[in-house]
Amino acid sequence: MDERYDARKIEKKWQAVWNDSRLFKVDVQADKPKYYLLEMFPYPSGKIHMGHVRNYTIGDVVARYKRMQGYNVLHPMGWDAFGMPAENAAIANNTHPAVWTYQNIDYMRSQLMQLGFSYDWDREIATCKPDYYRWEQWLFLKMYAKGMAYRKESYVNWCDSCQTVLANEQVEAGQCWRCGRNVRQKKLSQWFFRISDYAEDLLLYCDRLPGWPDKVITMQKNWIGRSQGAEIRFAVENSDLVIPVFTTRHDTVFGATFMCLAPEHPMVPKLAEGTEQAAAVNAFIERISLQERTTRAIEGYEKEGVFTGRYCINPMNGRRMPVYTANFALMEYGTGAVMSVPAHDQRDFDFARKYGLTIVPVVNPADRQLDAEALQEAYTGDGIMINSGDFNGMPNRQAMEKIADLLESKDLGKRAVSFRLRDWGISRQRYWGAPIPVIHCESCGTVAVPEEDLPIVLPEDANLLEGGHSPLPTLAAFAQTTCPKCANPKARRETDTMDTFVESSWYFERYCSPHYQDGMFERQAVNYWMPVDQYIGGVEHAILHLLYSRYYTRVLHAMGLIDYKEPFTRLLTQGMVCKETLSCPRHGFLFPEQVNQAPDGPHCTLCNEKVAVGRVEKMSKSKRNVVDPNELLTRYGADTTRLFCLFAAPPERDLEWSDQGVEGSARFLNRVWRLACTWLDTVAGAAAYGGPADQLDEPLRGIYKKAHQTIEKVTRDIDDRFHFNTAISAVMELVNLMYTIEPPADAAGAQAGVMRHALETITLLLSPIVPHFCEEIWEALGHAQSTLAAAWPKPREDALTQDEVTIVVQVNGKLRGRFSVAVDTDEATLRQNALTDERVQKFIGSKGPKKVIVVKNKLVNIVA
Repeated sequence: MDERYDARKIEKKWQAVWNDSRLFKVDVQADKPKYYLLEMFPYPSGKIHMGHVRNYTIGDVVARYKRMQGYNVLHPMGWDAFGMPAENAAIANNTHPAVWTYQNIDYMRSQLMQLGFSYDWDREIATCKPDYYRWEQWLFLKMYAKGMAYRKESYVNWCDSCQTVLANEQVEAGQCWRCGRNVRQKKLSQWFFRISDYAEDLLLYCDRLPGWPDKVITMQKNWIGRSQGAEIRFAVENSDLVIPVFTTRHDTVFGATFMCLAPEHPMVPKLAEGTEQAAAVNAFIERISLQERTTRAIEGYEKEGVFTGRYCINPMNGRRMPVYTANFALMEYGTGAVMSVPAHDQRDFDFARKYGLTIVPVVNPADRQLDAEALQEAYTGDGIMINSGDFNGMPNRQAMEKIADLLESKDLGKRAVSFRLRDWGISRQRYWGAPIPVIHCESCGTVAVPEEDLPIVLPEDANLLEGGHSPLPTLAAFAQTTCPKCANPKARRETDTMDTFVESSWYFERYCSPHYQDGMFERQAVNYWMPVDQYIGGVEHAILHLLYSRYYTRVLHAMGLIDYKEPFTRLLTQGMVCKETLSCPRHGFLFPEQVNQAPDGPHCTLCNEKVAVGRVEKMSKSKRNVVDPNELLTRYGADTTRLFCLFAAPPERDLEWSDQGVEGSARFLNRVWRLACTWLDTVAGAAAYGGPADQLDEPLRGIYKKAHQTIEKVTRDIDDRFHFNTAISAVMELVNLMYTIEPPADAAGAQAGVMRHALETITLLLSPIVPHFCEEIWEALGHAQSTLAAAWPKPREDALTQDEVTIVVQVNGKLRGRFSVAVDTDEATLRQNALTDERVQKFIGSKGPKKVIVVKNKLVNIVA
């Protein structure tokens, strides 16, 4: 082994060995326990960034660790290649999405290989290839036949910049999740998946995911948003129309004095039609369509609305209620209609005061009588019913049940459950996506493409139109077709493509049998590998990808294709990689390489102006606070990069970038390398010691016991929490202890065996983290096979016992000293050692202690 650690040479060598030996290839082995480790696959956006490196390094450590523990590990990789991210990037770089995507896949694959990740590349998939998306087209046809996929006209979230529809989950603070531009409401015919049919089940199983972070479970529960209440029907005056309303406060129905409909509600134009209010209503609808229509945004708006010119009738008391369209009513909640009770809802109260509408209290608090004229705000608490007919005098919670009974008995309403979750709109008016397998015929209407015609292939030679618009509607070779029902030659294909989240909702199943041609996946392979044992990715996917994947899995289950409902047993959401921003007054944000360090601080290399060091924020190209992984690989190598990513912070927390931290990681590897070089000749030919610790003398016994304690610590840290940082720290302690032993001129006694055991322990414990580095040392130690073929070390119980413990000394509850003693030292000795400690005596004073409390093997607490 060379005395100098040459990372690039070693990493190139071992990557070639792994590739030539197909070390990471895996197949079903029914006699072996499986472990499916998966990181969320990337968009092929151009280059791997440090967020990718951290995510995939975490996953690779777990995959290698589990393999060494005897598991048959599936660890695949592929590309989330369709959708707006790839298309927008291609447009920005003035190239075709297909060309851009395939070039990036090749480049990013080479980057991942340089990092030494243990992927089975034989299972690589790209969602933009017909042999992948043909099967989601097939499932779409099955869903369409069962009514699980449908088309309707509705208001949708529209991004003018991206020229496409966005699902509710893809609108963040009123802006497009990809381009950050404002989103508006637009009425279009769209395809939807009935995810709402599974709302109850998705919610129920949130409590059956013990391996998921609480914050993700909470986010999913809130998004599904279950509410229990009643649906009440309000008849429109002089009309056959009825407005159904969902409310959780049906105890207040007698206090409903007006009705508010969401501007997107399909009944609003009908109500206003032919009235003097029609023009005002239409103008209001148009204006509100340009506003953000999320719950969070609406809470900040001033309440406003327009009278539709029509009235409805309160079914409980016959009150004539004016019907408004109002900006605070949301189509996504309940039925899109609000039974407005201004005395007991603050939004309704504000609206009523603004427009001079009637306020009628119907629930009195226990301590006072409500006066409608004197009310300064709505009363939203519990109390006693008033102004409510036969229900007067009842506690309002009791009245809820009685009112629900009355509604049902008179067919005026019913008990109901409502969910915030709305059906998933999958239509996208973009080119780079999977075609929806539907044909539109003037005679037959909407017709499913015959299965034998699948896949409907996206023409990859089509050029985008100006502004990035999809060419599919204008491409005769694609859009024009023959109706499979009536043979009409003028039928047209659906030119919308599927939301990219459809592709990512089942890719983990496809990995199980990626080359299978007779279905979405081979049943036997999926039964063996699924569900995913450990899934790793960003918390930003908590609602979008993770919820859709859970839904899609239920669809597959309902079709009888799989036997499970949940795709991911355990979930780790890693933190972000962050770095301080650097900005120049003339050139704005700067890349790190555009800054020079001077005695008076950092300066811009472009103009020599002083640079302002900003907040530590998530690495992003827009703020230029990024570190190029290629530069790290060139300067330090993959293993140093991997080590820093794991040592700098626990995986669930944000990692703050530190150049000094990277240097420190490189120094540690060189320190281990020198230790191995120092001892290789001494331990050559010696067998690793594996006997009892008590047969060894010091300092070898200390080394041997420390090695086993390190095994126990590293194993526990990886198993319990994936806390690789503390695992690495434990190995560092062992390395430091080994440096206290000088190798003899020639091996004597048990020393060679103990030091070989310690060296092999370090090598195996670090091998999932810095695999190339450890393969080189392992080979130098005389092993012919890879570290991956070695068993993960197990600690000896007798070597885990401690000879000494550290006793903490507190004076009046504050730490004032510590000392080491033999395990189980008697209390009198502990007391004496504490009281005679010079540092402790300064805090006791001349009067001596009032009380001394001794906790054996732990602490001495002195009350002075």
